[in-house]
Amino acid sequence: MLNMAEGIARLGALAESRVVSTLADAFAAAGRDLAVVGGPVRDALLGRTTNDLDFTTDARPDEILAIVTPISSVQWDVGRAFGTIGAKVAGEQVEITTYRADSYDGVTRKPTVEFGDTLEGDLVRRDFTVNAMALRVPAKTLVDPTGGVEDLLARTLRTPADPEVSFGDDPLRMLRAARFAAQLGFEVASDTVAAMARLRSSLSIVSPERVQGELVRLLASDDPVRGIRMLVETGLMEEFLPEVPALRLEVDEHHHHKDVYEHSLTVLRQAIELEHARHPGAAPDVPLRIAALLHDIGKPATRRLESGGGVTFYHHDVKGARMARKRLNALRFDAATTTAVTRLIELHLRFFGYAEGAWTDSAVRRYVRDAGDELERLHILTRADVTTRNARKARRLASAYDDIERRIDELAEAEELGAMRPELDGNRIQEVLGISPGREVGEAYRFLLDLRLDEGIVGEEEAERRLLAWWASR
Repeated sequence: MLNMAEGIARLGALAESRVVSTLADAFAAAGRDLAVVGGPVRDALLGRTTNDLDFTTDARPDEILAIVTPISSVQWDVGRAFGTIGAKVAGEQVEITTYRADSYDGVTRKPTVEFGDTLEGDLVRRDFTVNAMALRVPAKTLVDPTGGVEDLLARTLRTPADPEVSFGDDPLRMLRAARFAAQLGFEVASDTVAAMARLRSSLSIVSPERVQGELVRLLASDDPVRGIRMLVETGLMEEFLPEVPALRLEVDEHHHHKDVYEHSLTVLRQAIELEHARHPGAAPDVPLRIAALLHDIGKPATRRLESGGGVTFYHHDVKGARMARKRLNALRFDAATTTAVTRLIELHLRFFGYAEGAWTDSAVRRYVRDAGDELERLHILTRADVTTRNARKARRLASAYDDIERRIDELAEAEELGAMRPELDGNRIQEVLGISPGREVGEAYRFLLDLRLDEGIVGEEEAERRLLAWWASR
């Protein structure tokens, strides 16, 4: 619950902080206005930690740079064309932007930059009323022309202007609505939600990189499920990640299976809980969360209705990994994220064979080898994938995974499992076999790796003996 007295006190503390007061004094001395704007003001009122400080001013970019240069250790002007100058002041990175009065062409998301003359005019062009507040400094005056404080009290997100106009200007704001709903735990005003549904197709003018950025920010929040539901219900998810709404498979009276969409959201939520429990204080693991959301996207394409009323999804892990790679590439995700997510989806069913019967040490080694650097994420995803309401079954699966983790730890300690390399490297293989670099060295290396996986560490002398026997039998 927002306590206004405490919120105002936090705004005062923000204004008196070293970085804000330093900038405020410098701009006042130059005869220019300055205000902290947007997220920092909202978060101070809510008692949330803020990591970025954004300012707005009536000074033009060249003048901003001239004012901040003497009081900052570094400056950058990559946003100069949009009126933004960045600097490092009192050890903190800040951005100062000239009052804006942008207009959009309706074809691309890029605004036609027009500098404004008033703080109020700048605020009314922003995305949501709770982000359209400013704190004038050094005067410590709260400026709220669109009712942002009232919406904070009501825990509501709405646009300062008519949502049709706001989203028509910048369709990315529709994704931001879902993201802020998740981050803040707020409800989105009904007319705003309705506009999101009506204008969903306009998202096509937004670049994949910007869409990806909002998706990442949503998934990094504490409760992304709230935002995901909104994107699916408004149809926006269909525009950039249609594999998620496709999980809402129809279930007829003869063929029953769990709700794959709800299951996937539960897996995502459970993965986040495990992430926090196993790695407290760590940054949000976005690749893990993407994998949790998408791990079953291969099911709609592989569903088969059996004559006895059963349903199968054979090879949905492999199919899903391929689908995920294609979609993540389309959204311009980096190669490391794409590789991690697809590897996790491809392997997420592997454990359930272990639950049916203990594996040999060789199988455990291969599990570790195949997971590679994604082993810890695979542990979390696999545990999160258990959503059964059968308490006995859930306990059995949890116990089985406890056992496999224990065995991995024991083998890792005894055999340096993390390295997982043959006991002879390529140079030694060439010496033992008397061959030159080429395809045969690779074949010998794979033979020795299989030996390592099947039997563990056998010693260099035995590895050489086995290698020579294998070579002679070819």
